[in-house]
Amino acid sequence: MSEGSQLGSTTAWGVSGASGAPQMPPRVVVPAPSSEASMLPFERTSASEPVAEAVAETAEAPSVEIGPTGRPMPYLPDPPPVAEHGTARVVSMCNQKGGVGKTTTTINLGASLAEFGRKVLLVDFDPQGSLSVGLGLNPHEMDLTIYNLLLEPGVTLEDVVVPSGVPGMDLLPSNIDLSAAEVQLVNEVAREQTLQRVLAPALASYDVILIDCQPSLGLLTVNALTASDGVIVPLECEYFALRGVALLKTTIDKVRERLNPRLEIEGVLGTMFDGRTLHGREVMERLVQAWGDTVFHTVIRRTVKFSDSTVAGEPITTYASSSTGAESYRQLAKEVLSRWHDA
Repeated sequence: MSEGSQLGSTTAWGVSGASGAPQMPPRVVVPAPSSEASMLPFERTSASEPVAEAVAETAEAPSVEIGPTGRPMPYLPDPPPVAEHGTARVVSMCNQKGGVGKTTTTINLGASLAEFGRKVLLVDFDPQGSLSVGLGLNPHEMDLTIYNLLLEPGVTLEDVVVPSGVPGMDLLPSNIDLSAAEVQLVNEVAREQTLQRVLAPALASYDVILIDCQPSLGLLTVNALTASDGVIVPLECEYFALRGVALLKTTIDKVRERLNPRLEIEGVLGTMFDGRTLHGREVMERLVQAWGDTVFHTVIRRTVKFSDSTVAGEPITTYASSSTGAESYRQLAKEVLSRWHDA
């Protein structure tokens, strides 16, 4: 037999046997990875590295949630209930730039604090009366406003305070009449302390008094800062809003030095934040660089629910209770109360 017949003929499958039938190539068996190696979340760096120790080190690493400010989010427990009401802390919502969320924050922070059992008084100290309108009041149908309380000696706090529609939260309303007060107060003795004097009877009845300031640094705003224990600065996450904060800080420092030594900045609140835009993230980064831990961890994002709740004349906490906006203000209320507790 020839050498070719002994070896068989070559086919597309490989080498055929003596009978002429093609033979399959031998199977190459690849060993499956061990179950121990396939469960590892990383590649082994050396054969001698103990698997158990590597897994243990991975499991012990804590998972830290990074918030929208770029800092780890703290744990904020629900605040404990209060045994009795009184000795109110007075806080102004202040920013000389308009449209940054002062009124929205005043309404919804107040409503959230009321949900946590605090008795809250909202003070509409803006002649535009947006706070009153945002809670469903008609500015043209008000018999008495904070203007009457400031300038008419016979008017008392009880005469002007009205319910807000939210349990545990009352309102001192305002309308365009307040614009005349700035001119009339100029000739008053100790004109910067006028609001402080008229709010004094409310301190024993409420836990928190929130003052919604007008978008300016005039006499009305100085009155609010003089009457306050602290300031919350709502700041839209836009470049022009960021520029004006330095001027506001200068005004706060002057009021602290000359009129109200106890005044302090409670925190800076980022509002209308859109983390999808590079500009919004850059402004937030700049804000944290400039103000550090003064910036609240809570950030208020843009949502159409805020506009809808304003039209409805109620806080977002009742209009859309499960929305992200409502949850953000509840979280802000917990953060504010935790800062007061730690102070």
